[in-house]
Amino acid sequence: MTDLELMAAALAEAEKAAALGEVPVGAVIAKDGQIIAAAHNTRETEKNALHHAELLAIDRACKALGGWRLWQCELFVTLEPCPMCAGAIINSRLKRVVYGARDTKAGCCGSVTDLFALPFNHRPQIEQGLCAQQAQALLEQFFASLREKRRGMPRWKPPVSGQYLNKKGE
Repeated sequence: MTDLELMAAALAEAEKAAALGEVPVGAVIAKDGQIIAAAHNTRETEKNALHHAELLAIDRACKALGGWRLWQCELFVTLEPCPMCAGAIINSRLKRVVYGARDTKAGCCGSVTDLFALPFNHRPQIEQGLCAQQAQALLEQFFASLREKRRGMPRWKPPVSGQYLNKKGE
C-alpha cells in the first residue's frame, strides 16, 4: 500500500472514533506496506486516558508481531502525537511516523515541542501534513458539533481552593 492509502485507512479509523463521540483520531501501523494494526481513540467510551489511537495501534502491532520492538514498522496517524504517544513511539522503536493535522495544543513532533529532537536512544523519521486538510476537517466538524450540543450548558470550572475540605479542614 502507498502512504496515501495507509493514511486513508487512518482517516477511516478516525471516522469510527467520531461515530462513537470520540475525538476523531485514527492510526494504522504498517510493515512492508501492509497494515498490521489499526485503532482509533476510545478514551471516552472505555473511560481510559491511555486509549489514544497511537497507543492502541502500537499495542496491537506488538501483539501481532510477538514483540515490543517495531523497528521495521511505520505509524500513520491523523493528528500529531501528544507527549504520551511520542514516548511510546520512541520506546517501541517505530522507524517512521507520518501524521496529518498539526496539534497546536499538545503536538510533540514540532508544534508545541519536538520530543524526537531530544537525545533519546531512538529517533523516528517524521513526515507531516499527509491528508492534513481531511484530518483537520474531521476535527473541526467534531468540535463544532460538540460545541453546538453543549451550547447553554454550564462549563466545567475547577473547584475553588478549599471547596472540598471536610469540617476539620482536611
